[in-house]
Amino acid sequence: MAFTKHSGVFTPIELELLQRVFDQLCDERRLALKDGDQRQQLACEVIEAFQNGFTAEAELWQSLSKRHSARA
Repeated sequence: MAFTKHSGVFTPIELELLQRVFDQLCDERRLALKDGDQRQQLACEVIEAFQNGFTAEAELWQSLSKRHSARA
């Protein structure tokens, strides 16, 4: 597991990773663009998980995925 505490400014590569995970989770949760409040909350959760050390894409997604938590 890539577990390092992150703080500071995000690099372009990190922003791309965060966007991909966010988009995957929006698709999974069926959040449309009109679901602004829910999307904003999810974005905060993705960033928080990343800052808390889930910096690998798969692990970040798994930490927030309802599909993954339903299987566990």
